[in-house]
Amino acid sequence: MAGVIVADTLQDGAGNSTAMDNAIYGSAKAWVNYNGVGQSIRASYNVSSVTYITTGQYRINLTNAMVDANGCAVGSSSQNGNASDNGRGICAAVASSSTINVGAFATNNNTQTDQSFIGVAVFR
Repeated sequence: MAGVIVADTLQDGAGNSTAMDNAIYGSAKAWVNYNGVGQSIRASYNVSSVTYITTGQYRINLTNAMVDANGCAVGSSSQNGNASDNGRGICAAVASSSTINVGAFATNNNTQTDQSFIGVAVFR
């Protein structure tokens, strides 16, 4: 059965509450866990596809566009999936209301590289 819930605040069992705006505007509008070497999406929310542009460059395509291009993209990457793989970096930027550009690089020489583990989230 479909329905609508109308509320001004959310409250947990301990009585802690937060305004609905925090739940709506504080949640990621999209996220993806992507294999940049094998070009495959492991898991995602509101991501229709990832386009491989060239070595170390990707474009994330959103299923449902944001209201504008004023979002904030954050990301992380590694080659082997371990936190100790600190020789990798990522730059993610909102390019439009429906695309996020991603650049992945090796931090020791700033060379763009394809990376096995790329995670990007977008907030608006």
